[in-house]
Amino acid sequence: MARFSNQLDTVRIATPCEGNWDEMVGDHRLRHCELCNRNVFNLSGMSRKAAEAMLTNTEGRVCVRFYRRSDGTIITADCPVGIRAFRRKIARTAGASLSAVLTFFAGLGIYNSFQPATLGLLQSHGGGESMSRKACSGFAA
Repeated sequence: MARFSNQLDTVRIATPCEGNWDEMVGDHRLRHCELCNRNVFNLSGMSRKAAEAMLTNTEGRVCVRFYRRSDGTIITADCPVGIRAFRRKIARTAGASLSAVLTFFAGLGIYNSFQPATLGLLQSHGGGESMSRKACSGFAA
């Protein structure tokens, strides 16, 4: 019995292009490569259904860009594992940022709470230098 193979999971790149995706003109799903003068489709920027339909319509002869997991499956835009990982990354970044901001403001609060008490102590004695002069002048008399 023949096993049904998903066209998306059997994508192979025969000859990788030397072009840099970031330097190509286009959007997150389709860009034009100046080196090979062909359109390059980003399978990882499409939903699984859209990527499968695109591969079916082009009969597999197309330039593509994609991310493949270690198990061989291609990551698509609607991949629940990829979305979950992205959300975790955002949550960690937001948590770290919030922690840094709270630490900064806590440090300001501690600094400000010690500063007025020190100034009040020095002002009540008339300042450190003048107090020592008064003390010295009292002993000299």
